[in-house]
Amino acid sequence: MGRGALGTVFQDGEFIIRQGDQGNCMYVVQRGEVEVIQHSDSGEQHLAYLKPGDFFGEMAVFEKEARSASVKAVGESMVLKVDKKTLLRRITEDPLLAFSLLQVMSHRIRDLDELVSHFRSGTD
Repeated sequence: MGRGALGTVFQDGEFIIRQGDQGNCMYVVQRGEVEVIQHSDSGEQHLAYLKPGDFFGEMAVFEKEARSASVKAVGESMVLKVDKKTLLRRITEDPLLAFSLLQVMSHRIRDLDELVSHFRSGTD
Protein backbone atom coordinates (compact mmCIF):
# COMPACT_ATOMS: atom_id res chain seq x y z
CA MET A 1 0.00 0.00 0.00
CA GLY A 2 1.29 3.44 -0.91
CA ARG A 3 -0.01 6.99 -1.28
CA GLY A 4 -0.86 8.24 -4.76
CA ALA A 5 -1.78 11.70 -6.03
CA LEU A 6 -5.50 10.99 -5.70
CA GLY A 7 -5.69 8.10 -3.29
CA THR A 8 -3.98 5.02 -1.94
CA VAL A 9 -2.23 2.49 -4.17
CA PHE A 10 -2.75 -1.20 -3.37
CA GLN A 11 -0.76 -4.06 -4.85
CA ASP A 12 -2.24 -7.22 -6.38
CA GLY A 13 -4.05 -9.29 -3.74
CA GLU A 14 -3.74 -6.64 -1.04
CA PHE A 15 -6.91 -6.15 1.02
CA ILE A 16 -8.47 -2.68 1.03
CA ILE A 17 -11.23 -3.58 3.48
CA ARG A 18 -11.94 -6.84 5.28
CA GLN A 19 -15.29 -8.42 6.03
CA GLY A 20 -16.18 -8.02 9.71
CA ASP A 21 -14.07 -4.88 10.26
CA GLN A 22 -15.76 -1.69 11.43
CA GLY A 23 -15.73 1.12 8.91
CA ASN A 24 -16.78 4.77 8.65
CA CYS A 25 -15.91 5.58 5.05
CA MET A 26 -16.44 4.46 1.48
CA TYR A 27 -13.99 4.11 -1.39
CA VAL A 28 -13.97 5.03 -5.08
CA VAL A 29 -11.83 3.05 -7.52
CA GLN A 30 -9.53 5.54 -9.25
CA ARG A 31 -7.33 3.15 -11.23
CA GLY A 32 -7.14 -0.58 -11.82
CA GLU A 33 -9.64 -3.15 -10.64
CA VAL A 34 -10.77 -4.54 -7.29
CA GLU A 35 -12.58 -7.74 -6.38
CA VAL A 36 -15.43 -7.92 -3.87
CA ILE A 37 -15.52 -11.24 -2.02
CA GLN A 38 -17.54 -12.64 0.84
CA HIS A 39 -16.33 -15.23 3.31
CA SER A 40 -18.65 -17.88 4.74
CA ASP A 41 -18.39 -21.29 6.36
CA SER A 42 -18.30 -22.82 2.88
CA GLY A 43 -15.35 -20.67 1.75
CA GLU A 44 -14.77 -17.53 -0.28
CA GLN A 45 -17.36 -16.36 -2.82
CA HIS A 46 -16.67 -13.84 -5.59
CA LEU A 47 -19.35 -11.11 -5.70
CA ALA A 48 -18.08 -8.55 -8.21
CA TYR A 49 -15.21 -6.86 -9.98
CA LEU A 50 -15.22 -3.06 -9.76
CA LYS A 51 -13.49 -0.71 -12.17
CA PRO A 52 -12.56 3.00 -12.13
CA GLY A 53 -15.53 5.17 -11.13
CA ASP A 54 -17.16 2.34 -9.16
CA PHE A 55 -17.47 2.64 -5.39
CA PHE A 56 -17.70 0.26 -2.46
CA GLY A 57 -18.04 0.33 1.32
CA GLU A 58 -20.80 2.93 1.15
CA MET A 59 -22.95 1.21 3.79
CA ALA A 60 -20.37 2.18 6.45
CA VAL A 61 -21.09 5.87 5.75
CA PHE A 62 -24.76 5.39 6.64
CA GLU A 63 -24.64 2.82 9.44
CA LYS A 64 -22.07 1.59 11.93
CA GLU A 65 -22.17 -2.10 11.04
CA ALA A 66 -19.33 -4.47 10.31
CA ARG A 67 -18.18 -4.65 6.69
CA SER A 68 -20.33 -7.19 4.83
CA ALA A 69 -17.59 -8.18 2.38
CA SER A 70 -13.87 -7.92 1.73
CA VAL A 71 -12.36 -6.01 -1.17
CA LYS A 72 -8.89 -6.64 -2.55
CA ALA A 73 -6.82 -5.24 -5.39
CA VAL A 74 -6.58 -7.10 -8.68
CA GLY A 75 -3.25 -5.98 -10.04
CA GLU A 76 -2.08 -2.55 -8.92
CA SER A 77 -5.09 -0.41 -8.01
CA MET A 78 -5.64 3.05 -6.61
CA VAL A 79 -8.67 3.93 -4.50
CA LEU A 80 -9.83 7.18 -2.95
CA LYS A 81 -11.14 7.07 0.63
CA VAL A 82 -14.25 9.22 1.20
CA ASP A 83 -15.50 9.88 4.72
CA LYS A 84 -19.03 10.94 5.68
CA LYS A 85 -18.18 14.63 6.02
CA THR A 86 -16.57 14.73 2.57
CA LEU A 87 -19.47 12.83 0.99
CA LEU A 88 -22.07 15.16 2.51
CA ARG A 89 -20.11 18.22 1.32
CA ARG A 90 -19.91 16.80 -2.21
CA ILE A 91 -23.65 16.02 -2.21
CA THR A 92 -24.38 19.61 -1.14
CA GLU A 93 -22.24 20.86 -4.03
CA ASP A 94 -23.76 18.39 -6.52
CA PRO A 95 -27.17 16.95 -5.52
CA LEU A 96 -27.09 14.64 -8.57
CA LEU A 97 -24.32 12.75 -6.79
CA ALA A 98 -26.86 11.64 -4.16
CA PHE A 99 -29.17 10.40 -6.91
CA SER A 100 -26.33 8.47 -8.56
CA LEU A 101 -25.32 6.94 -5.25
CA LEU A 102 -28.90 5.86 -4.50
CA GLN A 103 -29.30 4.48 -8.01
CA VAL A 104 -26.25 2.23 -7.64
CA MET A 105 -27.31 1.12 -4.15
CA SER A 106 -30.82 0.34 -5.42
CA HIS A 107 -29.36 -1.72 -8.27
CA ARG A 108 -27.21 -3.68 -5.79
CA ILE A 109 -30.24 -4.37 -3.58
CA ARG A 110 -32.22 -5.58 -6.62
CA ASP A 111 -29.37 -7.92 -7.62
CA LEU A 112 -29.19 -9.26 -4.07
CA ASP A 113 -32.96 -9.80 -3.99
CA GLU A 114 -32.75 -11.77 -7.24
CA LEU A 115 -29.90 -13.88 -5.88
CA VAL A 116 -31.78 -14.64 -2.64
CA SER A 117 -34.92 -15.46 -4.64
CA HIS A 118 -32.90 -17.80 -6.88
CA PHE A 119 -31.46 -19.67 -3.89
CA ARG A 120 -34.86 -19.92 -2.21
CA SER A 121 -36.52 -21.32 -5.32
CA GLY A 122 -33.72 -23.86 -5.68
CA THR A 123 -34.36 -25.26 -2.20
CA ASP A 124 -38.16 -25.59 -2.42
